[in-house]
Amino acid sequence: MEELSEALAARVAVSAAPNSPAAPHPRFAAYKARGRGPGQAERRQRLLRLQRARRLDYVNHARRLAEDDWAGVESEDEEEEEEKDANEEEMDVDVPRKLPKRYANQLMLSEWLVDVPSDLEQEWVVVVCPIGKRALVVASKGSTAAYTKSGFCVNRFPSLLPGGNRHNLLNDKVYSILDCIYNEAKQTYYILDVMCWRGHPVYDCQSDFRFFWLLSKIQEEEGLGEKSRINPFKFVGLQNFPCTSESLCKVLAMDYPFEVDGLLFYHKQTHYTPGSTPLVGWLRPYMVPDILGLTVPATLLTAKPDYAGHQLQQIMEHKKNKKLAAGKSHLSNKEAAKNGCYELEHLSTPQPANSPEGQDEAVSQMEN
Repeated sequence: MEELSEALAARVAVSAAPNSPAAPHPRFAAYKARGRGPGQAERRQRLLRLQRARRLDYVNHARRLAEDDWAGVESEDEEEEEEKDANEEEMDVDVPRKLPKRYANQLMLSEWLVDVPSDLEQEWVVVVCPIGKRALVVASKGSTAAYTKSGFCVNRFPSLLPGGNRHNLLNDKVYSILDCIYNEAKQTYYILDVMCWRGHPVYDCQSDFRFFWLLSKIQEEEGLGEKSRINPFKFVGLQNFPCTSESLCKVLAMDYPFEVDGLLFYHKQTHYTPGSTPLVGWLRPYMVPDILGLTVPATLLTAKPDYAGHQLQQIMEHKKNKKLAAGKSHLSNKEAAKNGCYELEHLSTPQPANSPEGQDEAVSQMEN
């Protein structure tokens, strides 16, 4: 744990260096002046306060995922179901009262970023995501397993992740848990986020530190980004970028070694919390001009498909309906999962649609 503490201290020191905050882009300021999304801003702030107060046992949770040992969890869940927290129930935030059981719903999922945060430039970072399917990757006991959001094990193989194959397994306490996007064409797991590395859980670390920690650790693992007999799939870390207007324009003009699906916006202070959260936002690249009000370069990423207007109208209507439904009743965690409150099971639209009717199905696939 000393290694984690030293890295965290180094990251804090870098963050504390003198740096005058950039002035908000005039278009961002205009969106803020019009009072766009005040309810969502309040919801984000409540969630940040709530995550600081919550003390979940991530050490044991990571161990259970690594060892597939859930003895005693059922009785604990029954006791927790009998308890009620009135303060939490009054908050309009989709935060699970406890960590999920086994391998289902372990990933932190996004919501459509249709309500622009007023602190987007200062407190958010963006990650460019390839087309692929989300996967929970657990490397433990000399083997690596990939699970879907629903908890199904779809692949088991050796890897050069710490704990991922019997050749680099030093002891049972060496295991890693990652949030990945699997691209079948590239035979690559693109690492989106990290929950545990070499037995050190980082669930309750801020996202900017998790990204820093992840990229630094990946560089230490020789051969992880290459295909080999003991590493049949590549593991490649995804970069994050500032959310200033200049940075976003550069991001949309860059060339990538994969087919881009969309952009994930992370609040720097959010912890890794399973389930959907307004502290992680999702946009397709061509939505940036309409949602963020930026003038972006004309590239393949920013070229709007024919269904773009219809799609955006659908998303706005979907959000409106969700707010109305939330005002009428407070859904429990189980009800929320059944009613599609976990958005974007897969980041990608498997088969791009060429018509508004086809896009109806595509949006449904992403949001349910």
